[in-house]
Amino acid sequence: MSEVKYKRVILKLSGEALAGEKGFGINPPVIKTVAEELKDVYDMGVQIAIVVGGGNMWRGEAGAQMGMERAQADYIGMLATIMNALALQDNLESIDVPTRVQTSIEMRQIAEPYIRRKAMRHLEKRRIVIFAGGTGSPYFSTDTTAALRAAEINADAILMAKNGVDGVYSADPNKDSSAVKFDTLTHLDIINKGLQVMDTTASSLSMDNDIPVVVFNLNKPGNIRKVVAGEHIGTTVRGK
Repeated sequence: MSEVKYKRVILKLSGEALAGEKGFGINPPVIKTVAEELKDVYDMGVQIAIVVGGGNMWRGEAGAQMGMERAQADYIGMLATIMNALALQDNLESIDVPTRVQTSIEMRQIAEPYIRRKAMRHLEKRRIVIFAGGTGSPYFSTDTTAALRAAEINADAILMAKNGVDGVYSADPNKDSSAVKFDTLTHLDIINKGLQVMDTTASSLSMDNDIPVVVFNLNKPGNIRKVVAGEHIGTTVRGK
């Protein structure tokens, strides 16, 4: 563990990251690659919890814009995160990494209900825990779930794994050639500048609980390991 900077982490995986180049649905080769990266970090002795999004299947906000009642649309999105979590669990266990899925919406036939103390016990027993179903309430994003769960389990950091984006920029680098990448930021910078890292609720929660957030590119092999080892890649957000 001497080579590890962050000993207990929340990894925030977007649904899009699990879709890969397809952009939609579950992409088995992509999930297999993510699982192998996680096993590498797991073998370092790091305690890993994961919050997975569902944007590769459904977005509640988009559903609401199409005329659906927002709370109902968000519940559909929560179910999408659970499908992603089960797919990731299957891939992790296929390479001998013990994994538990906990959901904020009870469905005991396929996963455990979220219980904070049980989740922490799983981590202490060297199991990866995947938190699915968001917070269990509509209007809250999976970014907010990551910040909330990180505070609840006393995580050392939130690792925001982005799909093809290597950090936080002043503007979209794909649309603005003058966009500048930030190496470090404060949580207040994220809120005041309106940077598209995580929503305001998630930023506020992370700031209030003094949880650093590292934003990095998931698509480069070995990046998760580099982050937990303390190598400076991507953008680190900490402090006020």
